[in-house]
Amino acid sequence: MTTPPTEGDTKTRELVTPAPASKVKVWDPVVRLFHWTLALGCIANLTLLRHYETPHRIIGYVIATALAARLLWGAIGSRHARFTDFVPGPRRLAGYLAALARGREPRYLGHNPAGAMMMLALMALVGACALTGWMMGLDAFWGDQRIKGAHEAAANLILLMAIIHILAALAESWRHRENLIAAMLTGWKRAPSGTDVDHATSADRG
Repeated sequence: MTTPPTEGDTKTRELVTPAPASKVKVWDPVVRLFHWTLALGCIANLTLLRHYETPHRIIGYVIATALAARLLWGAIGSRHARFTDFVPGPRRLAGYLAALARGREPRYLGHNPAGAMMMLALMALVGACALTGWMMGLDAFWGDQRIKGAHEAAANLILLMAIIHILAALAESWRHRENLIAAMLTGWKRAPSGTDVDHATSADRG
């Protein structure tokens, strides 16, 4: 004969059974450090230090080092840091952009396809800016206006795309009721639910 559960047994089970996770860890420390190093470094070099050669160059080397580390981490890093996790193919990108145009874009835990392309473009521009800045200091390219023009063009494009990136992050935060800026500070995001594109494993879900 089965003994019916007592009130104490029920309370014990409620304490032992874990509650569903409301948040998941998405961005690891390397990703977050790279993001804010790049953001603050570019702000400094494109505004405050634009005409101060020595600190401008030092910040440029810091950014270049951070970029090299992020490229390596994109191959060997944590799940959502790896390029294989978020770089979209043409079909997936086109599908996402079509859904975005209709206001029906799904939520992603990591980078969405449009955000991934923006990230890759910014990384390429930062790399071009760092390379041309380094070349400007070499005797072989001293005073070369083409290199200087390429450096300034890359810098101006970074500034333009950074503004677009910020506006897109704010819009996505509002659309999906999620503070993406806070997520890049803490690493935590809202757990997958509903029609989210779920890149989480069962372990991520808690």
